[in-house]
Amino acid sequence: MALTLSFACWDYDRMKALEDGRVRPEGIQLNFLNYRVEETFFRQLRFQEFDVSELSLSSYVLTLNQEDPPFIAVPVFPSRFFRHQSMYINSHSGISSPSDLKGKKIGIPEYQMTAAVWQRGIMEEEFGVPVTSVEFFTGAIEESAEERRTKVHHSLPEGVSVTPIKPSQNLSQLLADGEIDAIFSATKPSSFDTCDHVTHLFPNFKQVEAEYFKRTGIFPIMHVVAIKRSVYNANLWIAKTLTKAFQKSLDIAYEAIQERAALRYMLPWLEEHVSETQALMGQERWWQDGFRENKHVLDKFLEYSFEQGLAKRKFEAHELFAPSTLESFVV
Repeated sequence: MALTLSFACWDYDRMKALEDGRVRPEGIQLNFLNYRVEETFFRQLRFQEFDVSELSLSSYVLTLNQEDPPFIAVPVFPSRFFRHQSMYINSHSGISSPSDLKGKKIGIPEYQMTAAVWQRGIMEEEFGVPVTSVEFFTGAIEESAEERRTKVHHSLPEGVSVTPIKPSQNLSQLLADGEIDAIFSATKPSSFDTCDHVTHLFPNFKQVEAEYFKRTGIFPIMHVVAIKRSVYNANLWIAKTLTKAFQKSLDIAYEAIQERAALRYMLPWLEEHVSETQALMGQERWWQDGFRENKHVLDKFLEYSFEQGLAKRKFEAHELFAPSTLESFVV
């Protein structure tokens, strides 16, 4: 009899074959629950509602601070994103280069969110803007958004300034009004579309991100897939089995994006975009799961997490994952 597992994840193209049943993990009946990431993260981190789920990389690392960590991950990364493009500024704030952020006020939804960890790390390492040289303000990006709730509690390092905004305020409007100077986020603030003076920190972000990848080989990881540790401990075999199934689903997503007889996606120049991405990233497959393939990315994130006072120590990349998944995929 197959083991029934619930799996909460957004319906990314690389997950569709698992959602619709074209891929079935051996010995597992996977109940795919299509939730947006905020709902999945909150319900899993607060209440551990799902056997398997997509999780914020940063939040997952924070759970490893606990004496008995509730989850164990597999090296599958549902979300990746270059984050230079998600830094916004008020052009009236005297910011003409990233180094001008020193002494400024920066809005972030949460101090611990993965996007912000990457953005702060890049600002300090690449542009000489330490986390202690700015003031952070946390809260909702938009007026209509729910108040951002901390899902995994953490302390702040000495010298880091983080102030919650008022419940009646939102970061997008504060940026437009000049009460903060920048926003580091995952989403675009609405004031970017309504105010001429709200713009990108990096207007040529595509060029900047391409250069960053060429130099570092880093395509930032945002999310992992994590198994509830009690479920894993009772069924050690599921980590490798699930990992193989995720790889098959990713293979099918690549097949779909390469289809040329008719467009599977609503992008008229999809073929050119794919070719451009392959030329830049120097590989047939620019989106790769697997531990060895991504160890350098994970090492950098874990360095940033520790330096920013989130991880209790500098974890080694292999500590994040079930031991049986550390070898390259064999499907």
